[in-house]
Amino acid sequence: MKFTPDWSPIEQELAQIWLNAPDRQAVTEAAYEIDRLLTRDPLNAGESREGNTRILIVEPLAVYYDVILDDHRVLIWQIWRWGA
Repeated sequence: MKFTPDWSPIEQELAQIWLNAPDRQAVTEAAYEIDRLLTRDPLNAGESREGNTRILIVEPLAVYYDVILDDHRVLIWQIWRWGA
């Protein structure tokens, strides 16, 4: 079963991270990998947190997200540079 990652709540933050990054290619690759992992198996990607929230770290990025099973959607609601 495939899921659809929804980046819309954090698109501006991701763009700002990319614009400020000295390693833009690494940020691009991490975002692509996050998208790939959350499309395939979001319930086993990352680690669980309180409630329905999970965290996924793909350096140099980290995201918080919720899996919405009924819609086969993954809501990515926070992003930041990991280790920054």
